[in-house]
Order: sequence, then C-alpha cells, then structure tokens
Amino acid sequence: MSDRSTPTGRKLIISLFVVLIVILALVAVVPMVYSAFMGPGVRTEGVNTNNVKPASTDINGEWDVARGGGANATSVGYTFFEILPGERKNTSGSTSAVEGFATIEAGTLTAGSITVDMAKVSSDNERRDINVRNKILNTDTYPNAVFTITEPADLSAVPDDGSVMPITLTGDLEVRGESRPLIHEFDVLRDGDRIIVAGDVRINRHDYGVESPEFVAAKIDEEGELNIRVSLEKVS
Repeated sequence: MSDRSTPTGRKLIISLFVVLIVILALVAVVPMVYSAFMGPGVRTEGVNTNNVKPASTDINGEWDVARGGGANATSVGYTFFEILPGERKNTSGSTSAVEGFATIEAGTLTAGSITVDMAKVSSDNERRDINVRNKILNTDTYPNAVFTITEPADLSAVPDDGSVMPITLTGDLEVRGESRPLIHEFDVLRDGDRIIVAGDVRINRHDYGVESPEFVAAKIDEEGELNIRVSLEKVS
C-alpha cells in the first residue's frame, strides 16, 4: 500500500505543500517589503539654472567649497543600482560635509581638491546607511573620498551670464584608499559670486575594492555613480 494513503503519508504531503506555499509567498513578498522600506534615497542633482544671477566677481583667484547656496548648494553622494529578483532599482545617498578649494589663474584652473566625509552620507533609511558605511564603504577605515586636480583646465570661456558650459576636468579619484585617474566632463556655471561645478561620474565599484554584501533580497551592480555638485565662493 502506498504511503500516501496512510495518515502519516497524507500529513507529510500536506506539510510539503505548506512549506512550498510559504517559500513562494516569501519569494513574492520579500522584494515588495524591501522596496517599501528601502526607498530611492536622497540624490544629489545637477546644476539648477532657475534664478541664476550674472557673475559678480572676476573668475581668477582662490575659491573654497561653500556651504549653503539654495538649489545649487554643495552636495556629494552616490547612486548605486540594487538588483532584486525581477527588479532593478536605484538607491542614492548624499552629504553636504564637503571641503575643498580651487585656484584659478589667468582663466585656468591650476589646482584644486575636494574631500567628502563619506561617514556622513545619508539616504532616507538609517538601516541602509549603516550597511553602506560598515559593509560597503568601510568608513571607519576609509572615512574620506577625495578628488584632486592633476592637469590644468581652461575656464576662460565659461559665460558670466549664468549659462552652463561643459568643462573636462582631469584628476585622481580616491575611494576606500584606492586611487584611480579620472577624466570627466562637468557642468560649470557662474552664479553671482559663486562657481557651481556638477556632474554624475560613472564608476565601477571593483576599481575601488567595493564588495557587494548580501542584503535581504538585493545585490549591488558593478556600475554606480558619484553625484557631485560643488558650490565655490571666492576667498581672495
């Protein structure tokens, strides 16, 4: 006689069906729950040209990264791409904890550097932020990301009427203690007594030793972005 016809066999089959149903339910629900509690984050956007004023000072001189500044306030962060079962979504974090300078002589950017406190990058979810700091960026060991200019850049043609101009900057980008050359075209804008520099820099996390930890239902894609918007004010 088959085991299916016995009480024990029927109980075993029912138990297997229950387990199967629970597994299928988890597969369907976990990504939905993860998405519900883990939103898109806080993204650093590009240059905002609304209410921009004509340049009010000469472009030559010493410039420092400034805090504040409305829609074009200094902000730097990340956007990474989470791979969920049957879904791909973007997640971003940002911070205004940025320091740096730029030296412009005869219309040429001759030196410059920005330093970002990666331990202060935050999104819209504290649990995610803790994971990013501890398991992805390892900010206890590598608290800062740094971009340093290594070649001059001609800024003499940047309009003083508040128009945006693309400028290619060349430098070294250091993340998690790993430094790589970076050449990227940034948007540059003069707004009153400030210079705004912004761009979304595509990076491969493997270039900087960033590993993808096992989250609840997601992994991090190899490609991501550094979202940069820096407001510079003249100091001399």
